[in-house]
Amino acid sequence: MLFRSRRSRRTPAAPPPGPPADGEVLLEAVGLTKAYAGADGELPVLSGIDLQVRAGEIVALLGKSGSGKSTLLRCLAGLIPPSSGTVTYRGTALTGANPGTAMVFQTFALLPWLTVRQNVELGLEARGVPPAERAAAALQAIDLIGLDGFGSAYPKELSGGMRQRVGFARALVVEPDVLMMDEPFSALDVLTAENLRGELLELWESGQFPTRAVVLVTHNIEEAVLMADRVVVLGARPYGTLRETVRVDLPRPRDRDAPAFDALVDRVYRIMTGRAKDTRPPGRPGGAHGDAERRTVANTPLPTASVDGLSGLADTVAHRGGRCDLADLADELALDVDDLLPQVDALELLGLAAVSGDDLLLTGTGLAFAEADVQRSKEIFARAALDVPLVRLIVHSLRGRPGGALRDGFFRDLLAHHYTSEQVDRQLETATDWGRYAELYGYAAATREYRLGDAPD
Repeated sequence: MLFRSRRSRRTPAAPPPGPPADGEVLLEAVGLTKAYAGADGELPVLSGIDLQVRAGEIVALLGKSGSGKSTLLRCLAGLIPPSSGTVTYRGTALTGANPGTAMVFQTFALLPWLTVRQNVELGLEARGVPPAERAAAALQAIDLIGLDGFGSAYPKELSGGMRQRVGFARALVVEPDVLMMDEPFSALDVLTAENLRGELLELWESGQFPTRAVVLVTHNIEEAVLMADRVVVLGARPYGTLRETVRVDLPRPRDRDAPAFDALVDRVYRIMTGRAKDTRPPGRPGGAHGDAERRTVANTPLPTASVDGLSGLADTVAHRGGRCDLADLADELALDVDDLLPQVDALELLGLAAVSGDDLLLTGTGLAFAEADVQRSKEIFARAALDVPLVRLIVHSLRGRPGGALRDGFFRDLLAHHYTSEQVDRQLETATDWGRYAELYGYAAATREYRLGDAPD
C-alpha cells in the first residue's frame, strides 16, 4: 500500500502488525443495540445488529431515514458506544475510538484557516508524527486523490468536489484498515459526485487505495449497487434492525444499463418497501378500515411526507396509468431513497397506494384522490387520514376537550414513550401538515395549540 511502510513509526497505538488478508474479519458487531433516553427509559434506535466487515470488500449500509444507519457507522468507528452488544476491531473489543478506522463525513468539515495540506495533516499531527514526515505523507495523499497543485490553497478557494477530496485525503493519509464514509457524495452535484465515485472505485481496483475495506452509508440505491460488494439493508420499524444483506457479484466497472444491475436495484427496492413478516399489519396494504384498529401510535410512525409531496407522487403515478416501476420512477425523477420512499410509505399508510413486487399501484381511492379537484381531494384525504393513528388520536383528543383545543405538549408526552425527541418532532410536523390540509384541525404556532377545524397560525 502507498503509505504502509511508515505505519509503525507514526502510529503509537498501532493495530496488530501486518496487513490483513482479504476475507479476514476486520470489524464485527454482535448483538449491537443503541438506545437513547425517552420518557419511559431508553428508546432503541438499533437492535440486535450482527455484522461483519472483511478485508477486501466495500459494504454499503442502506435504509430509510430513521433506520439508524449513521448511528451504526459511528458505533463501528467507536465514536459512540453501544448500549449493549459488542463491537470488535480485529478481535479486540472497542472501548473508545476505533484505531483502525477513519471517517469521511457528508459535510466537508475542513478548518477554513488551514491550507489543503495542513488540513490533510491534522490526523497525523494528532498522532505525533514529526512535521517533515507528515508533510511528505500529506503530499502523497493529495496527489493520490487528485489534488496535486492545490496543497497551498485554502478551502474557500475550492469547489465542493475539491473540498470533499480533501476530506478523503485526510482520512486516507492515516492508512486506516477501514474507511468509513457517511453519505460522502450527497452534498455534491450529480456530475461531481459521479466523477468522484468513479475515481475512488478506480483507485480501489488498482490496489493503490491505502485502506483494506470501506463501509459506506448511503440513501442512494444505485450508488450502493454500483460501489458495494454487499448491501446491508436496515429496517426502521419500530427501530433499526438488519433486514437483509444483498451480495453484489457484478464485475467492476459496473454497467448501470445491464439487466443484472437493474435486477439488483429492483431487488433492493423490494426489500426497502416491504415489511418484515412479523410487523406487517393484517388486511390489505395501506391502512384499510379493517386493520385500522390493529395499528397504534406506537407501531405506526408517520413518514416524513408532506401533502404536496405525496399528492405529486400520486399524480405522477396516475398519469402513468395508475401503476409504475419504483426503480424506474426514481431514476426518471432523479430521486433518492430518502426523497421517494417516505412518499410511498405515506400513500400506503393512507390506503391510497400499495407496493406489489417492483411496482407502486394506486388504489381506487388513490386514483380518485389524484384526479379530483382541490375540494374533493381534501374530502378524500380527510377520510383516509382518520385511519392514521396519530391523526386519529389528535382529532379524538380535541373532540373530548372543552373548546376543542390542546397544547402540542400533550401529544409530545404521549409520543415520547415510544420515540426519540427528533422522531416526535418529525411526526408532529407531518401530522400538522396532514390535519391542516384535511381541515380536521388547525395549529396555532404562537400558542403551540391544536384546535378542531381551521385555526389561525
